[in-house]
Amino acid sequence: MTEQTPEDPGAPSDRELRKLSPFELKDALLQVADEAVKTREAVMLNAGRGNPNWIATTPREAFFLLGQFALAESRRAWDEPGVGLAGMPRSPGIARRLHDFLDASDDEPAVQLLRGALTYGEHTLGFNPDRFVWELTDAIIGDNYPVPGRMLPHAERIVQEYLARELFAGRPPSGRFDLFAVEGGTAGMTYLFHSLVVNGLLHKGDTLALGSPLITPYLAIPRLEELQLRTVDIQQSATTKDGRHTWQYPDAELRKLEDPRIKAFFVVNPSNPGGVAMRKESVHKLVELVRKRRPDLLIITDDVYGTFVNGFRSLAADLPRNTLLVYSYSKHFGCTGWRLGVVALHEDNILDEMLAKQPAKVRARLEARYGAIALHPGRLKFIDRMVADSRAVALNHTAGLSLPQQLQMTLFSLFSLLDKDGVYKQRCQRICQDRLQALFEGMGLPLHTDPLRTAYYQTLDLEAWCREHLGEDFVRFVREHHDPLDIVFTLARRHGVVLLNGSGFDGPPWSARVSLANSEDDTYHRIGRDLRDEVRRAIDAWKKSRGEPPALH
Repeated sequence: MTEQTPEDPGAPSDRELRKLSPFELKDALLQVADEAVKTREAVMLNAGRGNPNWIATTPREAFFLLGQFALAESRRAWDEPGVGLAGMPRSPGIARRLHDFLDASDDEPAVQLLRGALTYGEHTLGFNPDRFVWELTDAIIGDNYPVPGRMLPHAERIVQEYLARELFAGRPPSGRFDLFAVEGGTAGMTYLFHSLVVNGLLHKGDTLALGSPLITPYLAIPRLEELQLRTVDIQQSATTKDGRHTWQYPDAELRKLEDPRIKAFFVVNPSNPGGVAMRKESVHKLVELVRKRRPDLLIITDDVYGTFVNGFRSLAADLPRNTLLVYSYSKHFGCTGWRLGVVALHEDNILDEMLAKQPAKVRARLEARYGAIALHPGRLKFIDRMVADSRAVALNHTAGLSLPQQLQMTLFSLFSLLDKDGVYKQRCQRICQDRLQALFEGMGLPLHTDPLRTAYYQTLDLEAWCREHLGEDFVRFVREHHDPLDIVFTLARRHGVVLLNGSGFDGPPWSARVSLANSEDDTYHRIGRDLRDEVRRAIDAWKKSRGEPPALH
């Protein structure tokens, strides 16, 4: 936290920059950091965005290997090599041919995964071998529209098992979750909010509770012109006795949800930017509140970081009737570019009940909306309405995530399901945990144990730390001489380090979010050291203002 350097003529002012979300502000910081490193021998360290710098290799290798088999199957049906044309894979005997293909291949990890997938599908899930293998083969060729549009049947069954293991701690509730395969978690959120509105389940002016701090784009959704929702913050404001944030919900915050004006609770769990899973005590409080006081409360949860906490259990597991679950494969498998996600809704849910109880006039309007795609449109489930709405209803026949994307999602899921010891999952967790340890070592601070911590992000509240260790006079001095954005801009200008400002997440104003996922291991100690150096500079300036000598570093 140093004094601001003069801005270039024409550069945006701090007031203008404060209007940007952290993700847009990041682009400005990248430019600043890039200019900084050009002037000296340094390397820009971008610990802003949460794109992991690792990938899952085996399920990708299996994808490409299966592609070779699928092309051979296409040529088996019809082959004109002179013009590069072939036919469409055929089902009879295709499972046997895939077994033969794998037997003739080297015993590589991809071959082992595909063999295990066949055994799992046929023996554990009871799939018809030819139907299962044909779906896999036809999906990678991508020669048909997605049918059903919501999700391929074998893919859905496998992903249901994956969610049960990774998001429900192996203890799913009774009944079935219907899945809608979507282009990543953000597409899922876009579709579900749109369908809630067009189906009269959310109206302009309704109140939405936000688990805050919250990822910035989610903060913006309720304010969109087509939604115009009121919001109430459910603050993750719990702290320890020494003032450290735990990013948990105090009971008083959860009690806000008793207000019947709140239609839905929108939460990321484990949280972003807080980076922790909701504690069991809070989950129990929420379950009790919903069951006894708010059985009509809709919960919308994004559980993308669930795999980074051992034993994680989604709110959808304990409140299946009330919860719309969105999950993205992007972080765990390093596949943000694939755009893979699902929306999950239990077959017994409050949304379908609400649709059935709507006034006759509303039901008539919706039956007219969906009348061209269903014989009994009034019985159309909410999740199937989402599918139709994603293609403006009229284009419902072309709805659905592309088949190659659904196949890669299936292979990622099978890779996890067949990894009985969780070797890949443990390694991903260890990467983040080790980087977090290095960050704190660089800052010269102890890292307190928290089994609910993802270590995917770490939000550092410098004001809280300074108040605890240096006192209110120092905090007042910093406020009088600096702007909260000075933290991220000074790190970019002086050190070439890019972090995201916590205030942009509705977090503490003097905080910054560090992504532990997207930079090399050895950079995090340096980021911590640079943060420590800037705090020391501020301390020296404070002491100088009081006529005290600076500290010896």
